[in-house]
Amino acid sequence: MSVKNQFRIVITGATRGLGQALVMGMSELGHEIYGCGSSEANVEALQKKVPKGKFAVVDVTQEKAVESWACSVLGQGLPDFLINNAAVINKPAPLWEISEKEFSHLMNVNIKGIGNVVRYFVPSMVSAKKGIIINLSSGWGRSVSGNFAPYCATKYAVEGLTKALAEELPKGMAAIPLNPGIINTDMLKTAFGEGASSYHSASAWAKSAVPFILGLTSINNGVSLTVP
Repeated sequence: MSVKNQFRIVITGATRGLGQALVMGMSELGHEIYGCGSSEANVEALQKKVPKGKFAVVDVTQEKAVESWACSVLGQGLPDFLINNAAVINKPAPLWEISEKEFSHLMNVNIKGIGNVVRYFVPSMVSAKKGIIINLSSGWGRSVSGNFAPYCATKYAVEGLTKALAEELPKGMAAIPLNPGIINTDMLKTAFGEGASSYHSASAWAKSAVPFILGLTSINNGVSLTVP
């Protein structure tokens, strides 16, 4: 299946959960996909599932790794959509019981990772005054839950960071904080346990998420949105 307008799409955290669901849904429509993941085994597995996609092992917390990946991708052309999806969640516990190591890792992946990707992809997009930047937020970026303070903090930060970025972009571009909704993924299982199974799977979610995301334009710049 193909679409009239083929987009070039960059997705972080592409090998699991929502990221993989987006990759599968968008690639089935004929879009050009560039994705990354931190696990070599997962990247190789995804490459086999989506042979036309271009996937790389990249730790988004490592600036030089992101810089190298961005140079490689941008050498093929500018992305129409840059989707920062890579994220982790803390094990449920009161804030004072979260170790410094776990806390720092969460901040590094969920916030620093977005900063690194923006730093090396967005300047070229700004020069061309082209492209939609979507940073995955959460319902817990607009509300809170006990035992998940670090995760909530990062998603509130995604909202603020993205809205501020939106004010810095030239006309014709957009930065959008996007709440995907509640989907049955490994991350949700960490939060909800067996209750996660009562929610839609990532693949079912992608059926509505993909057209919604690809329909976003500069009109949506700076607006906090939720996948319907």
